[in-house]
Amino acid sequence: MTSIIPTFARATEGEAYARTAPGQIEIKELPAARLMISKSEQPYFSANNKLFGKLFNYIRDKEIPMTTPVEAKINPGVMIFYMDSASSVRTDLKTEAEVELINAEARTVIAIGIRGSYSKENYEEGLARLRDWLKTQSQVEVIGEPYVVYWNSPFVPFFLKQSEVHLPVKLKK
Repeated sequence: MTSIIPTFARATEGEAYARTAPGQIEIKELPAARLMISKSEQPYFSANNKLFGKLFNYIRDKEIPMTTPVEAKINPGVMIFYMDSASSVRTDLKTEAEVELINAEARTVIAIGIRGSYSKENYEEGLARLRDWLKTQSQVEVIGEPYVVYWNSPFVPFFLKQSEVHLPVKLKK
């Protein structure tokens, strides 16, 4: 059964927020965070390796730990890494030509957990399920564009990978 009350599950070490279990739909609060962003004019599913590489080079060169999840907006392509709490307060980190740094406010999303490959088809299927669920929810209003969330490294077998699709929402009173 799907929850209408926002959930506040705990994130584990190295995670910016808690995962949504595969097959589940939930409303959850994402915390405020310091983000690293790389953009492309191409859709995400045609440019993802270039986006990841820009961000990975930035964190490697600046000695920033890799955290999860990695978020991606679809069209145009945008990839987002979260900073760990120690890096988020460093004063030596600045926006560069290929990586922008921003402070994001807390936000509310509906999320569906997905197991399987990080494909356009899995993203679209998850998004369709979220939109179907929204048709039954009169107290939830979509206020932003959908995006995908990835939890595992490229080295995890496709059948074990976990991802999510998020839609920013607000709850009506």
